[in-house]
Amino acid sequence: MSMWIERLARDIGDIGQHTPERALDQMSTAAARGVPGCSAALVVIWREVGPGEEPTAGGGRHVVVDYGASHSDLATAFEYQYTTDEGPTVEAVREMRPVVVGDVLREDRWPGYTSMAVQCGDRSSVTFPGELEGEVVTFGVHSGRAGVFDDSVVTPLVALLAEHAAMALHSAGRYSDVEREAAHMRRAMSGRAVIDQAKGIIMHARGCDAAEAFAELRKVAQRNRLKVVDVARSLVAEHAESNA
Repeated sequence: MSMWIERLARDIGDIGQHTPERALDQMSTAAARGVPGCSAALVVIWREVGPGEEPTAGGGRHVVVDYGASHSDLATAFEYQYTTDEGPTVEAVREMRPVVVGDVLREDRWPGYTSMAVQCGDRSSVTFPGELEGEVVTFGVHSGRAGVFDDSVVTPLVALLAEHAAMALHSAGRYSDVEREAAHMRRAMSGRAVIDQAKGIIMHARGCDAAEAFAELRKVAQRNRLKVVDVARSLVAEHAESNA
């Protein structure tokens, strides 16, 4: 464990020299490689919904500013959590407490997320939220196997990672560029809306439900190595052109 902590410290030092977007990617990759049992990691920056802003599709109080995922499947799983307001990451920021999942198949907290979690290889996880200057950083380590993480060991470790993540993001200038921050906010909120639009198009065309529509978006995204939101944007644009 000490060797991994030394490597983490070195990685965190390097992260401060890059842009916030690059920093998020580096942090998630470093955790996926170094945390025992971890096969993928997710770092998300959240901001509380302000006056005049729309809540998430599921009614959540926080919206995503930016995030980094070490693997595309975990990004897909998170996008599903965000659009449905169900899952360990959104619960961690909603309740502002650590969320531990020993085996998602034995969970009853998020029935709508179970199938997507299994498809994306998110079988077990530990997610910790940390506050920083009015925003929240959630740091999550995930595994495709059940019962991988020792809660007594990994939860304090993930808490430490969340703290280092917040410091590194601050060093990377995360809070010094107001225009970039606003752009990320608009992108996140519009992303949620465009996924809902794309699901509606598919549901109307195929007579399926929302879960099946999202599964189709995910299938196309995986096949083309794209994010679900990018596939959704393309579909919505093509639909608009065909109806013009």
